This record gives sequence, structure tokens and C-alpha cells, in this order.
Amino acid sequence: MNINTANYDSDSRISTALLLAAGTGSRLFPITKDAPKCLTLVSEKSILERLVANLKKEGFKRLVIVTGYKEECIIEYLGKQTEDLSIEYIHNPFYKTTNNIYSLWMARNIINEPFVLLESDLVLENSLLNQMMYPDRMAVAKMQPWLNGTTVAVNKDNLVTQFQPGTTDIYTDIRFKTVNIYSFSLSSWRKICKKLNQYISEGSVNSYYEIVFSKLVEEKSLFLTAVSFDEKPWYEIDTIHDLAEAEKLFPLESSKEVAYAINL
Repeated sequence: MNINTANYDSDSRISTALLLAAGTGSRLFPITKDAPKCLTLVSEKSILERLVANLKKEGFKRLVIVTGYKEECIIEYLGKQTEDLSIEYIHNPFYKTTNNIYSLWMARNIINEPFVLLESDLVLENSLLNQMMYPDRMAVAKMQPWLNGTTVAVNKDNLVTQFQPGTTDIYTDIRFKTVNIYSFSLSSWRKICKKLNQYISEGSVNSYYEIVFSKLVEEKSLFLTAVSFDEKPWYEIDTIHDLAEAEKLFPLESSKEVAYAINL
């Protein structure tokens, strides 16, 4: 499922990222008692520091962050500029009672270009982002028994054909776990915004944004190419156990990216 980027003009590379960081990180409490989840340390380096370093290495120029819980900690930590990366903030005042669909909706007026969407609880090897620098892609990994959450079906052309809600059913080899990194063209983003407006106006503020992507894929109006994250290390940190596993993949004693320690 590796993507060959040789046919893309370098000018088409995406340079804007949207980071959702509004949640309370309750499953990491008490670590998140005084700071948002993205400032949690993984081998003495915060998730946010790692993500920003990833973005700068890939040449991103603009970072928009949707904040909520303990937003002042993020703003104090990053400021509005880090080297060539400008940083803007959108505050979600309803972070306690809404989910990421609402945070994504809040970015509808500030982003008017292709962009990469990331969650702020991910640690990953930098090279994985390189394949997400072009529009309309979705990061996935082969489903494993220890993974949970939304999965997708992918056809022989590497296009995502269906989103499937998290389930305890036995998985099949056509299911892939969502990694929560997406890239969108401007035309796709406009379709997403239209659907977001519909869901928010109907009061669906506590849903996940995947419900929007799922509906658009089902309607055949959103086409996402699956990009495999199976060959390099990444981890989504929601719990204390996740944090321990992530530190195995990104140990303190190594200054370089480590070999993937989980057999996917």
C-alpha cells in the first residue's frame, strides 16, 4: 500500500496542518490533571513537541490548533511561531460537552487550502508523514486483536470504500485501523464542511468526525487513498498502558527513530 509520490509536482505538497487538541484526556488522569494530553511526556519529550518537530521536518509552514482543556498551557508552550512554522489557535469553549466533530467544524472558516488533519495524541516516525503530504489520503494500519476503534475497508486500488464502527467482532484481513491522520484537497474540505454544518445544525455535536467521512465515502463524494503505516513506528496514546507501550517504541536512550517493535 505504499504510495509513489514521484508523479506529484513538488508545488502540490501540502504545507498546512490542523491539530485537534481540545479534549480533557481523562483516561490519562492524573497525568492530565494540570496539562492537556498533548503535553504528556513520552520518554521525556512531549507528544506536542514530537508532532511539531515532525511537521517542521516535512516543511509545513502553517499549523492551526483547536484548543480546549488547559489551552493556556499549549499557547505558553508553543507561542505563535517556531522557526518557519506559524501557529494559530482556535478555542473550543464547549470542549467538555462536545467531541472532535465540533472541533473540526470550528476550523471551517480559518482553513481555505489543502491540509493535513492530525490528532494530538499520536507519536510517530517522521517519515510516515511524508506519504501524507498530498491531498485526499488516509493513514491506516492492519487491524490487530489489540487494536480497537473505527476500521475501514480498502479495495484493490487502495481506495477506502467503507468505514466500520469500532467492534469486538473478529476482524478480517480487509479491515484496517484508522490512524487518525488525513489529508484533504480544498474541494474535499468544502464537501466535508457542508456535511459538518448539517450534523452540527442537527445537534450532533458529540459525535466523531468519522461519521462525516463515512457518509461522504458512502455517497461516493469523498475518495481517500489508504496509506499504510505498518512499516514504521507509531502509537495513539489514550491510557497509561498506551503511554508505556509508546515509550517502548520511542525509548529515551535512542536519539534516532527506532525499528518497529510490534509485529503488525
